[in-house]
Amino acid sequence: MLIRALAIISTVFILSACSTTKSGGNNASKGGSASAGAITEKYVVESGDLETFAKIPNSKVGARANDRVFFSFDSSVLSSAAQDTLDKQVSWLKRNSGVKVVVEGHCDERGTREYNLALGERRATAVKNYLVSSGVGSSRIQTTSYGKERPAVVGSNSAAWAENRRGVTVIK
Repeated sequence: MLIRALAIISTVFILSACSTTKSGGNNASKGGSASAGAITEKYVVESGDLETFAKIPNSKVGARANDRVFFSFDSSVLSSAAQDTLDKQVSWLKRNSGVKVVVEGHCDERGTREYNLALGERRATAVKNYLVSSGVGSSRIQTTSYGKERPAVVGSNSAAWAENRRGVTVIK
């Protein structure tokens, strides 16, 4: 009887760790959209002639401005802040028509390797689809998923997880 109860409890725990959330709600308690807006602002460069992929000063990971968008927990839905960033990328890519890019999908450390690779691919595809629907040729964009294998920030807390749930556009 005790073994059966433990099996049921562990199954519920495992399933809840892999649960999904619907977009549109306030995911601030999960490190979602409320913190993603603040993180996005951290990487935005404001200027008349936007250097979309200019290196962020003092970056230890080689981060680049306006090259990344952030996602809510367990989501590949682009927020309005993400769409604003991607609109800047579209403008830059249209002015630089010979440039090809790779969109990387990343996840935080939670979840299995396989699950996060699939989620990272959905995130990269969401970014690519937005760029293509805005007029960038699909032949110029490749996608790849790193899942949880390449965190931007190492840590097991909501701030680190929020920065690791991202799509990054990299010039080839």
